[in-house]
Amino acid sequence: MKILFVCSDYPKPEKGSNIYTDLAEALNNNNHVVKVVVAEEKKKIKKTTLFEENGIPVLRVKTGNLYEVGFIEKTITFLTVSHSLKKGINEFFAHENFDLILFQSPPVTFHRVIKWAMNKYKAPSYLMMKDIFPQNGVDIGLYSKASPVYWYFRNQEKKLYKTSSKIGCMSPRNISYLMEHNPYINKDKFEIFRNTVKIEDNKISNEEKENIRKKYGLEKDDVVAIFGGNFGKPQGLDFLLDILDEYKYAKKLKFVLIGRGTEKNRIFSEIKEKGYKNVYTYDFIPRKDYENLTRTCDIGLIFLDKRFTIPNYPSKTLSYLECSLPIMAAIDKNTDYGKMLEETNSGFWVENGDIKAYKNCFDKLVGNKKLRSEMGKNGRKYFEKECNVEKSVKILERYKGEE
Repeated sequence: MKILFVCSDYPKPEKGSNIYTDLAEALNNNNHVVKVVVAEEKKKIKKTTLFEENGIPVLRVKTGNLYEVGFIEKTITFLTVSHSLKKGINEFFAHENFDLILFQSPPVTFHRVIKWAMNKYKAPSYLMMKDIFPQNGVDIGLYSKASPVYWYFRNQEKKLYKTSSKIGCMSPRNISYLMEHNPYINKDKFEIFRNTVKIEDNKISNEEKENIRKKYGLEKDDVVAIFGGNFGKPQGLDFLLDILDEYKYAKKLKFVLIGRGTEKNRIFSEIKEKGYKNVYTYDFIPRKDYENLTRTCDIGLIFLDKRFTIPNYPSKTLSYLECSLPIMAAIDKNTDYGKMLEETNSGFWVENGDIKAYKNCFDKLVGNKKLRSEMGKNGRKYFEKECNVEKSVKILERYKGEE
């Protein structure tokens, strides 16, 4: 197949990889022609430019900013991104032919450029559904259902589903939620399409582990819990502060926090103000360094705001499973993420905010190395079976671009 891949999160090779780069490269390695179009934030690029990255043409289209910006600026980018992408595609890929338009959501406003591309290239589309917007904003109090913002983006969301020829969701509850709240969608449009990556050997020697830990001020016998990724309102991170306070005197338990997001400065400032001795914060470290550090940790932390009614599925899970880390999750009751942890016996989950239940589970992990090892191995087994990027390739090949 010849595939036009439209996305908003496609790191440059020197910045590492993610689920989208791995998918594009796997498709390319399986003899499909892939051309990527990326909505690139204006703070990162001067003008729209076509690159070749790891053997794949990548058109980076200058758009507004999407990450670590306020709601108003993000909204403006959502409104204008399709126009910018159309312009870039017309300039660089006007005379191409494509069999499939592959894309992600959010942003829901991508439907405009996708519908246009479907008509232009006479090709169907495949939506990789990663978040349910705008309901997620209602859930965490960014706006109400009476707001014009909600109704505008809800209308865009409906158009997104109608435009998509096929919709790949991350979990069964994602599908049931979308069907319940969008009964006009043909159920045959939906299928499971999990986050996947290239499977690699994650083992490191004891000597390497000890050297990496020393680099970050961690001792050989420390129990290290890591939280890496987005520090935003969807994570409900006030509970993280409660947990850090609860364990502030635990000398051999260390917390490593790494990432970006709208809540990062507030969270990091409070941690600094309280002077926790067992908490290490990092604004950013290179992707390879992050992966190596994660391999030396003992527990992977997941947080979701307990107010969510939509079934989220945290993407940072992949790095924890890949590195054989047991997961300790503080989440909402509407996601089936906790069910996955239970069925695979790869971690524990409690409702975000329940400190008593959290301590009960977390203490088991901290105090039992054998339990951590068993759960970590179970998670890695699930990762190899369900999260291999080749599985995503086979799904798309089975689809074969048929309406």
